[in-house]
Amino acid sequence: MPIVPLKFRESDDDLLLFADDAGGYFKSDSKFLHRYALGRLEPSDIRFLHDHGHGFEEIGDLAYSGFEHRFASRQYVPHELDYIILVPTLRCNLACGYCQVSRVNENTPGFDWDEKTIEAVLRFLGNLATRKIKIEFQGGEPLLRLDIIKRVRDYCRVKFEESEFVICTNLQDVSFEAWKLLEQPDVFTSTSLDSNPLTHQFQRTITAEKTNTFFKNLAAAVEKLGPGKVSALPTINPHNPPLPQSVIDTFLDFGIRSIYLRPVNYQGFARRKFDARASAKIWNQYHSSFIDALVELNWISDQPVEEYYFVHCLRRVLRAGHNGHVDLRNPNLVGYGYLVIDHDGELYPTDEARMVSRIGQFDLSMGDVHSGLSRDTVDAFNAEALNNFHPDCVHCPYQAFCGVDLVDDLSRYGRIDLPKHLTDFCQRHTYIFDKIFSMIYSDDPKVRKSLAIWSGSPRFDGSLAKVHR
Repeated sequence: MPIVPLKFRESDDDLLLFADDAGGYFKSDSKFLHRYALGRLEPSDIRFLHDHGHGFEEIGDLAYSGFEHRFASRQYVPHELDYIILVPTLRCNLACGYCQVSRVNENTPGFDWDEKTIEAVLRFLGNLATRKIKIEFQGGEPLLRLDIIKRVRDYCRVKFEESEFVICTNLQDVSFEAWKLLEQPDVFTSTSLDSNPLTHQFQRTITAEKTNTFFKNLAAAVEKLGPGKVSALPTINPHNPPLPQSVIDTFLDFGIRSIYLRPVNYQGFARRKFDARASAKIWNQYHSSFIDALVELNWISDQPVEEYYFVHCLRRVLRAGHNGHVDLRNPNLVGYGYLVIDHDGELYPTDEARMVSRIGQFDLSMGDVHSGLSRDTVDAFNAEALNNFHPDCVHCPYQAFCGVDLVDDLSRYGRIDLPKHLTDFCQRHTYIFDKIFSMIYSDDPKVRKSLAIWSGSPRFDGSLAKVHR
């Protein structure tokens, strides 16, 4: 009987985790590994592998077709371009030390769309084939150009059958007109909330007056818009992080139960001030303690809390097709499903790519809004935008769940061919999947309760923790 290739990794319970290219997994011992490697599988091994989709009778039979389908389902296939990040201004009314965008001061001229660029952006949107669109306004501080946001919104509401708008704002200065905009049913608000007021002030607002203004506006946003329309993201300095419970308590005070932890990025102004180039080890320790704190909270709480990215990765393990997060797809093709239009009309594959270009490290632009996409640049980038054949990934049991982030590699190392295990991306995601599988195979009822909540199930199914003895 043909057996699909298996990759393996040691775990902390004296067993090995095995996985195939389609994301099927199980645990077994070193004796099974030796039998598998030497081609001496026993009948019980073959039955187990066949019953769990790791083997088939012959090419073309139902088991083989099932494996092929599961493998194909793990690959991300971009559809029409329907997600656009717009940067109408690079000006900002804050000067955060960890800013990854290299923003400019609020009164600096020359960093907003002019009329010619606005018209070109609307033409660009008008030429899209999609019937539904998601627009995310970034900055700078996009609320400084409320007029442009309204103009784009009004155009999209007429052009597309469905439209959704996300405004990424620091909520520092919200006018009456801005509140009216944010209250619209198709408009969502995203902001930054760096734990308690003391931490937030140290990292972002600097003065007590600005800190009080932000927290007042955040409370007003949750009250006016509802917690379901407000997302808040903490940016954490791994070398001086707030206590996990402090972050959790602050978010719960505002009724926000999904927390997307982010370490300080190695881009923009942040790379000059923070030691973020190689911080995976210390970040992983902090993140693990944060997940543990959530498990303890969820055990006693009627209202569960999640760490968004960890839950995203968990769902990628448990089922195929979970590709909603643009930074973790495979292939992670750029210039198709989404792109960025910067303050000067330049087109970029990701928000991070424009930051790399902004500081002059690499030019990752893909044309401009006036002349359109440069497919040569896009195709050259996408030639490396998958992990299926990477020599460092083909032996990893987490390959089917993982992806690639070429922009992050370029930002940190100036190259994309560094051995993957040396990259921050690989080290952080190896930890995440190690953590996920340690929880899947845990007998702790507290862990199993959180896994059920985060996977969207009424209870955790113990059969997901497959073991072959």
